[in-house]
Amino acid sequence: MSKTADSGKQYHKECTGLALELAKKRTEPKDITLFGSCFCPFVQRVWAAFEYLQIPYQYYEVDPYKKPKDLLELSPKGLVPALKLNNLATPKALNESTVILEYINDLAEQQSNGRSLLPPITNPYARALVRLQSDHISRTVIPAFFRVLIPQDPVKQEEGKKEFLSSLDELTRLFERAENEVLGELASGASGEGERKALMKGLGLWVDGNEDLGMSDVMIGPWILRATIVLKYYRDFEMPSGEKFTKWTNKLLNHPDFKNTSSTEDLYLDSYERYAYNRPKTSQTADAINSGRGLP
Repeated sequence: MSKTADSGKQYHKECTGLALELAKKRTEPKDITLFGSCFCPFVQRVWAAFEYLQIPYQYYEVDPYKKPKDLLELSPKGLVPALKLNNLATPKALNESTVILEYINDLAEQQSNGRSLLPPITNPYARALVRLQSDHISRTVIPAFFRVLIPQDPVKQEEGKKEFLSSLDELTRLFERAENEVLGELASGASGEGERKALMKGLGLWVDGNEDLGMSDVMIGPWILRATIVLKYYRDFEMPSGEKFTKWTNKLLNHPDFKNTSSTEDLYLDSYERYAYNRPKTSQTADAINSGRGLP
């Protein structure tokens, strides 16, 4: 059952569980420093990508609501995630999670370690299909998540649930399109398992037999996790029950490189209570949803 009263719990300032164990392992200075916050889904997508791509980094926890000077030097809005690139003649910075994901994926492909969140560059159409998925996640799925969580009117909450479910349904159609067109029509000339695996690369965990994270997996994973915990608790939300969808979410949430960046349930329930009761000045994201603007 969902809660009916705001208990005043505040957001956490340190990871818990497996994420805390991982954070403690990533404190040694490296060429790249990832500025993150334990509760932030935009941080988790980047963090999981760093782990999967096997790019050395240092994890540095900050409180984005205090906006420390070292964060503002990297991210003008004081938002996380942010990267400090320490190995250049003059240290540089990057912010915005989607930009960071593309950047570290480019680094991984240059390292030729076989890791990439995208299909091979020799298959530009497959890469474009994955980017369509990512675009849908950013434009539709994530705003719909918050339109379930933030409104206080039960009617608006139900409208948000329908919108969120519809956005997930469309995402599965985009997954199926990529699977069918890359492994079906475009793969009709494939002559062996090795070639099929090459075509599967970057299509993500939706594809049966594929255990490698794809760009869309890390893009949406943090919101799938929070939907199963936060939306279920505060809004009695139930995830889609389709067999393949459930199989995909289980693979995603239990993938080591994603699971190890996940904290315990209490961290998310405590940290998202302020959204669930739409407390004033909760965040720039809440302000955007309340005003009908796009996410910051």
